Amino acid sequence: MSPSPEKINVGGILLDQPFKIRRLGHFGFNLVNMDEGVRFYIDWLGFRLSDVMDYSKRAKSPDQVAGLGDPNGYFTRYGTDHHAMVLFPKRVRDALGRSEKPGITVNQITWQVGSMSEVGNAIRWFTEKGIKLQRSGRDMPGSNWHTYLFDPDGHQNELYYGIEQIGWNGHSKPRVMYDRGFDHPPALPQISEQQEVQDALAKNVDLLSGYRAVEKLPAIFDVDGISLPRPFKIVRLGPVYLFVENPETAESFYRDALGFTLTEEIVFKGNRCLFLRCNTEHHSLALLPLALRDVLGLSSHSKCAAFGLQVANYRQLRDAVKFLRDHDVKVTEVIPPDLHPGIDYAAHVFDPDGHCIQLYHAMEQIGWDGKPRPKELRRPRLLSQWPEVLEADSNAYLGEPFLGPWG
Repeated sequence: MSPSPEKINVGGILLDQPFKIRRLGHFGFNLVNMDEGVRFYIDWLGFRLSDVMDYSKRAKSPDQVAGLGDPNGYFTRYGTDHHAMVLFPKRVRDALGRSEKPGITVNQITWQVGSMSEVGNAIRWFTEKGIKLQRSGRDMPGSNWHTYLFDPDGHQNELYYGIEQIGWNGHSKPRVMYDRGFDHPPALPQISEQQEVQDALAKNVDLLSGYRAVEKLPAIFDVDGISLPRPFKIVRLGPVYLFVENPETAESFYRDALGFTLTEEIVFKGNRCLFLRCNTEHHSLALLPLALRDVLGLSSHSKCAAFGLQVANYRQLRDAVKFLRDHDVKVTEVIPPDLHPGIDYAAHVFDPDGHCIQLYHAMEQIGWDGKPRPKELRRPRLLSQWPEVLEADSNAYLGEPFLGPWG
C-alpha cells in the first residue's frame, strides 16, 4: 500500500498513520520443547513468571491434547509490564486448530502505541485501507487494549495500549477482574485502570489473590550492588530479526501500514537487508531475505532469524556469556556484525527449540537528522576479541531506560 496522501492528527501531530508506535512491548514464541524452553527463559535468562494460561481448558475433550506435553502458556516479564516474553505450547495449539503458517514460530510481535484512541483509530483505519485484522479487544491476562494483524509472511503483529503493571508486591491482577476483557473493539471512552481497581475494592476483591512468582535460584551474584540469581539483568526487548519471502513487500507493510522508518539497508552476500526503527534506536526490526537462513546456518523450522535482549551494561554482557556457558548454553556469533549494524558487541545463544537469542548491551541511537553513524566509525569486535572494558562512546547508556528495581 502507498502512504496516505492526507496527514492524520495524532495528539496534535500530523502523521501518515492514526497512531505512532513507541516501542516493542512484548514478544513470544510457540515452543515444542516447553519444559526445557520455560527453564531456559526463566532460570537462565531471568524472565519472571507473571501468569499461566491452561490451553487444555479449550479442548473439546481431554483426548484432544493428551500426550502433547505441558498444555500451559506462560506469561513472563523482566520489569513491571505484565508480560514481555510469552511462551505457548506449539503442539497443543496445533491440536486445537491454532497453528500458524509453516515457519511461523513467533506467536506475537507487540508494539506499544501512546493512547487508547490510537488503538481505536488504528482499527478503523486498517479496515478502511482493506488491511485484514485478526482480532481486536482486550485480552486477559495482561489487560492491554489491542488489535492484531498479520504481516505478508504471516507474523502476527499487535498494536496495544495500557498493559497491566505489576508493582512492588509482585502480584498480577486477580482473575475475578478478568470481567473487563473484550473480544471486540470497545466503545470509547472506557473507564480508567484506577476506576477498575476502585470498583474491585468496592466488591471486596482481594487484590493480592493474583499470581505471584517465587524465584527458584539463590541470589548469589552481586550485580552492581543488588543480589540477584544471575550476574546480569535484562533491561530491554528487541530488536526483532525476521526472514521474509519478499523484503520489498514486507518493507511496504512495516513502513506504510505500521509507520516504521528505514534506518539503513545493506547488501550481505548479494542479499538486500533492511533495518527499520520505531523510535530513536538504530533498529527495532530487521527484514532479511529468507535465502540467508541457510547461508547463516540457522534452523529451518523458524522464520525468526533472531530476537534481541539488552542487558544493563557491558560488564553484565561479559558476565552473561560466562554464566550461560557455565550452564551448558552454547554461545556463538552466528549473526555476523554486518547483520546487526548499530550493535557493536553481541553474543548469540539458542533456546531448546533452536531460536536464536541475541544478547547485547548498547545500541546506536538516531538523532534529529535521522542518519545512522557511518560504517567506518563503528567498531564491532568478535567475541574472542572483546576487551575487559570499553572506552566511552555515544552509544553507552542511551536509549530507553529501565524503570524500577532490578529484582
